[in-house]
Amino acid sequence: MNLRRVLALAAKEWREVLRDRIYFALTFLLPVILMLVLGYGMTHDVENVPLAVVDYDHSASSREYAQHFTGSRYFAYQGTMRDVREVERAMLDGRLRVAIIIPEQFHQRLTAGRPTEVQVLLDGTFTIAVRTIRGYVGAIHADAAGELATNALARKLGVPPDRARVVVQPLNIETRYLYNEEAKGVWTIAPLLVMFILTWTTPLLLGLGVVREKETGSIYNLYASTVTRAEFLVGKLIPTISMSFLNGMLLWCLAAWYFGAPFRGSFPVFALGTLLFVTASCGIGLVISLVTRTQQAALMLSVILGMLVASEYSGMSTPISELPPVNAAIAHVLPAMYYTAIVEGSFLKGAGLTELGGNLAVLAVQSALILCFGPLLLHKRTRT
Repeated sequence: MNLRRVLALAAKEWREVLRDRIYFALTFLLPVILMLVLGYGMTHDVENVPLAVVDYDHSASSREYAQHFTGSRYFAYQGTMRDVREVERAMLDGRLRVAIIIPEQFHQRLTAGRPTEVQVLLDGTFTIAVRTIRGYVGAIHADAAGELATNALARKLGVPPDRARVVVQPLNIETRYLYNEEAKGVWTIAPLLVMFILTWTTPLLLGLGVVREKETGSIYNLYASTVTRAEFLVGKLIPTISMSFLNGMLLWCLAAWYFGAPFRGSFPVFALGTLLFVTASCGIGLVISLVTRTQQAALMLSVILGMLVASEYSGMSTPISELPPVNAAIAHVLPAMYYTAIVEGSFLKGAGLTELGGNLAVLAVQSALILCFGPLLLHKRTRT
């Protein structure tokens, strides 16, 4: 392999990127735009849900019970409504998503030790969000019911509320979140977007770089020259890997500094994983360059394959252990799964080389395979 020819090809590729405004935008501006848009759009946090209360009892106990919901940061209190029909009209207009219906004789039944029921109306239009809201309602109701029962028992027995609470709730469960203590969705989404964006932009850059040679006819210079397939591939890979690595570092800055996701791991390990991942991901770009002849087709295929791999076979949306056996086997072949483990471990879990060494080793093997067998996917003669 002639190093001078490789460097000349790499320099040519860099000049073409800088001269082509569209290609330059795809290279450096698109990842940033995607990070900002998806970082806000894909968050799963459910807060400030419009809530109203229908209080038919108008007692101190009913107001105390409703206060648990109206004072929560998860709900935006819209006021008290007269009846259920007003609630239905508000939900139909989209002004309301949750309603708490407190029945008559609520206080009387509680003080008499008789069971009573509270109705909760949920807008089921947003299926995923309503499951989270139902969890909020159940947790707040359990806390409110326990407090009301504790206070009632304390008054009845003439004992402090702490002693009454032991009788009402002898067994408590305490939940603690590891790694993402505040349970912020953006802390999980922002780091994973680094993997998501690199998974389809890296093959896109290499695919477009090779297909552009075919579309403009400059590929015939390769056919007529003494440049080998390995030299041509490495000359294409050097700019692509460099640009993708720079994008990865820029996306890391946005995730850690702009979105505030805590980075607790080793930055050298993360940087090495990013470098190996973009190198291994170039294999998809080589496949795209083989089956397409226009940049439009390469762009569409890169987006489809990249998003498919990033969303279905990386563990981003569904853990690999929960995938069907065939899908799990495919995921173990692709580099996205291993880089997802590196991203999650580096950001939230504080994992280092000891914990992530296996994933780095797999990415290193995949990168070496691309460098060794990649030239076999290129041809210096068109097939007839």
